[in-house]
Amino acid sequence: MKCIVGLGNPGKQYEQTRHNIGFEVIDTLSNQFSIPLNQSKFKGLYGIGHYKGEKVLLLKPLTYMNLSGESIRAVMDYYQIELEDLVVIYDDLDLPVGKTRLRQKGSPGGHNGIKSTVAHLGTQEFNRIRIGIDRPQAGMSVPDYVLGRFRPDEKPLTEEAVKRSADACSSWLEKPFLQVMNEYNQ
Repeated sequence: MKCIVGLGNPGKQYEQTRHNIGFEVIDTLSNQFSIPLNQSKFKGLYGIGHYKGEKVLLLKPLTYMNLSGESIRAVMDYYQIELEDLVVIYDDLDLPVGKTRLRQKGSPGGHNGIKSTVAHLGTQEFNRIRIGIDRPQAGMSVPDYVLGRFRPDEKPLTEEAVKRSADACSSWLEKPFLQVMNEYNQ
């Protein structure tokens, strides 16, 4: 079984914020794969189904960003999901808005959701898709920025990044992550 996790914060007030772009990818995949997110357990909202002959679990941790690893670890333990069958999708301040970057390992880079995931998995070596949200302008705090919404001029870039990330996940169901990474990081 493949496990695709999108990081974000639960609640209406966080919808469409920079920090919730991982949730947007999961919502896109839920529609694309016809896998409803209809189960609430393991401190998350998830759904299980089949797509392209592969059993897939889509997960949105509902622990708030800083504790995302709790939900991911619980799901992986319960369903006995191997580390190589996991991909985590999240926002990244170090990439320009709309840029995507696939990686197989790396440090959290200051991202609290990834810090939690690394702590609960006990390793930095797991597949991930980073979606650029850029850095705040001078004088704006990082928390206010990541919990803010995209500007109208950024919307087309983020919509394309969400689509591209969903396409990469779909491709991963048929190919090794390294191959998908090489294709999508061009």
